[in-house]
Amino acid sequence: MTEIATQHVPISLGERSYTICIGRGLLNRDVFAGLPAGNHALIVTNTQVGPLYAAALRDAIESKFQQVHIIELPDGEGYKNWETLNLVFDALLSARCDRKTTLFALGGGVVGDMTGFAAACYMRGVPFVQVPTTLLSQVDSSVGGKTGINHPMGKNMIGAFYQPLMVVCDIGTLNTLPERELKAGLAEVIKYGPIADMDFLGWLESNMDALLARNAEALAYAIRRSCEIKAMVVGKDERESGLRAILNFGHTFGHAIEAGMGYGRWLHGEAVGCGMVMAAELSAQLELIDGDLLSRVRRLIERAGLPMKGPVLDSTDNAGRYLELMRVDKKADAGAIRYVVVHGSGRATMQAVDDDIVRQVIERCCA
Repeated sequence: MTEIATQHVPISLGERSYTICIGRGLLNRDVFAGLPAGNHALIVTNTQVGPLYAAALRDAIESKFQQVHIIELPDGEGYKNWETLNLVFDALLSARCDRKTTLFALGGGVVGDMTGFAAACYMRGVPFVQVPTTLLSQVDSSVGGKTGINHPMGKNMIGAFYQPLMVVCDIGTLNTLPERELKAGLAEVIKYGPIADMDFLGWLESNMDALLARNAEALAYAIRRSCEIKAMVVGKDERESGLRAILNFGHTFGHAIEAGMGYGRWLHGEAVGCGMVMAAELSAQLELIDGDLLSRVRRLIERAGLPMKGPVLDSTDNAGRYLELMRVDKKADAGAIRYVVVHGSGRATMQAVDDDIVRQVIERCCA
């Protein structure tokens, strides 16, 4: 087995700064030594990940805490809601956890978002650590401090910006990741090319087969480069007042797909992958990119095994339904939808687009 050196990516946010640790076998190493000690720790995981990794994480942190509690939540985007969040609060209160309690998010994006939100709310804020076990969460959702839950009318509409103490990405956990989840995570990797780094886009084109085969060196590089780009953006715009919104390339369309289909029908990364095809089509329609870049994005999404055609959300007015859902998007401004569009130089911007143009794109991109 090839040795993978542990790599560190800093998130520079003043007193809220922290480090992303990337490597293999990190749950069996003393990467948590610098964390503050306390009476209680709560590992929040789900029914799929808990049986695989909760014991290892407990063993890694138990020397720092008098009591380590574990709660397993039901698995899936459909459970990212108030009812499931309350299970975390129930566990904290039942164990009489105090303000020095540290929460550990062990799982994918759903677990990470809910654990972070619980940490932001419990006793008005307790520390937490991200231990992402999916590719999607390692390259995106665990980094940057976005936390929250879904509402039936919109994805991630209720939440808080709340930074973790650290992020620990153990590449070894990806070995047990279902293939569909791996492919969904690749969507959040692919997005970093068109919005920020055309060289990385070229690297992905050359290494997509290695990533799908779970080559450790390829995964380590993809995770590190993705985190570096996100760290740069978050360091400049922590609360998404401007630049950070470019990280949502494909997400405006993707969130509409998730809400319109019902959370959990499509994985988040599947919806984002399809959303990137639609966002790239929109960029081409606006003459911001040429046909070559559009084709490259489309081919890469297809090679990753992600959906290329958007679902029909309304048989009578599909585009209208998409627009209705996208008006609830967090990036909407006074009801006007703002889209992340890309330019040929590896740059992205936000802009409002006439509904008629968006309708044409949706009709062309949906099954």
